[in-house]
Amino acid sequence: MNLPYGARLASIAAASFFAVNLAAGAVSLALERILRRRSNGCDPRRAAAILLALRLGPGAVALAAVAILCVPSFLVLEPAETGESASVVCLAMAILGVVLTAAGAARGATAWLRSRGFEGSSETLRLGARRFPVRIVKSQRPLLALVGVARPRLVATRAVLRALKPAELDAALRHERAHAVSRDNSKRLLMALAPDLVPFGAGLRGLERSWARYAERAADDRAVAGSARRSVALAAALVRVARLGAAAPIPLAASLMGDAADLEARVERLLRAPLPAGNRSGRQPWLWALASVAATTAVCAAYPVLLITVHELLERFMD
Repeated sequence: MNLPYGARLASIAAASFFAVNLAAGAVSLALERILRRRSNGCDPRRAAAILLALRLGPGAVALAAVAILCVPSFLVLEPAETGESASVVCLAMAILGVVLTAAGAARGATAWLRSRGFEGSSETLRLGARRFPVRIVKSQRPLLALVGVARPRLVATRAVLRALKPAELDAALRHERAHAVSRDNSKRLLMALAPDLVPFGAGLRGLERSWARYAERAADDRAVAGSARRSVALAAALVRVARLGAAAPIPLAASLMGDAADLEARVERLLRAPLPAGNRSGRQPWLWALASVAATTAVCAAYPVLLITVHELLERFMD
């Protein structure tokens, strides 16, 4: 099918995005299986960070490949005359790329809308010298969660607040504060917006569930901060809330209960031994910064050759 210059550019960009995202997603799934086999005893914060990178990586890599390589190579090296053809495969992948992006945007918008509109009375919980603004909502299901992205707010039902003893409530609120510090709801929104392997597929949703489990354990670690007393109190809070029933599902919310299937493992982990405070090493950011500088330097040095190589690949792909 003959296409004008602008349509060919749009088609090759969308098709390249789909192809690179699919390939990078397959790599992410393979790496996640390796991490799953070696995850026993690993630091939950580090595991959550790796899983988040594996989930967001395919879309980010695909977007970078299109913006840095595909589009510039086409603009610089492709003649501007009209009338060149595009293969059926290229056009089909371009359509899939557009639908894939639109599906991610719709999923993110839906998650955002479903996490808004919690109406209820605003109160302030006082535990010792600390104050916690909380919105009390009416619900048949137990709820204690940090809801929202731009302005996260603590939402709870009276049944949960009444069921917890002061020490348990303090540990539970520490857990929710840990989610706020880590900006876990923002990460949930990014994952909701990120494309999957195929439109309306769920190939990478397993990464999201694995990330959520480790994010809850990381919040447990931060809340406990190495204290055996708080560890026992948080375990008791989890058990008490679980006895009230299943929690209400909210897309962009960090619930105290998290994944019900992982509840028993979390409680056992809390009771087994005092958890580490979870302080990060100061050397790791420097290593990432050095690696980023080295990678950027290498790409800049090889950029002209990369553009020519990419353009040749695009020509074969379009025909």
